[in-house]
Amino acid sequence: MDIEKLQLQPAYRVVSDDLRQRIVRGEVLQGDAIPTEGELAASYGVHRSTIREGLRQLEQDGLLRREGKKLVVSIPRHSDLANAAERALRMHQVTFRDVWEVASSLEPLCAQLAAERITPDELAAVARNLERTAATVAAGQSAVTSTIEFQALVAEATHNQALQLARAPVSQLMRAGYAAIAPALPQSGERLLEAHRHVLDALQRHDAEAAVQWTRKHLVDYRRGCEYAGLDLDAPIPLGV
Repeated sequence: MDIEKLQLQPAYRVVSDDLRQRIVRGEVLQGDAIPTEGELAASYGVHRSTIREGLRQLEQDGLLRREGKKLVVSIPRHSDLANAAERALRMHQVTFRDVWEVASSLEPLCAQLAAERITPDELAAVARNLERTAATVAAGQSAVTSTIEFQALVAEATHNQALQLARAPVSQLMRAGYAAIAPALPQSGERLLEAHRHVLDALQRHDAEAAVQWTRKHLVDYRRGCEYAGLDLDAPIPLGV
């Protein structure tokens, strides 16, 4: 008989998976303390070391956090999820083209929804970002960080959690392209600033069509800039960039 070997999970993974499902189902809520290691070990019938390793997995995933000696349920922060997804995408060797294609769909959608939903406070935050970007460009410095922040502020104004989580790691991966473009095209800062000014104007007027148009124009410029800087669009984005 052809019999496949059993694929048995380590006990700590069984524990962490079961606790993860209970958290997701809402059996324990955000801020609730979970039982102690000793209590969990007795309930699951395993050693405390097994429980400790299972809990460590959940801490790393952002589902548990320490408050003194207690472990309480928490909701992973957007930044933690984005960083983890970015690392995974790099390890899967996503290319500059992969990232540009996805951004070309997600960022215009963000601009459209933001134009329809943005609040006065959110408009003020975008305007402040634009002022910082203008000062950075005028000083001849890289505007990469403020550009990533601008995109994040527009995404937050969509009030769509799924969209924000989907586009965050992609936006972070675009940093590598911006970093290559800036020294190769000194005028890129002014072009970027112009696009952002038009996007802000469209958001202030709640003009979704114009916001989408200028976001797409900026993304076309991004791709051309990558090519001019000598980047191979089909090359994986390197780690640590």
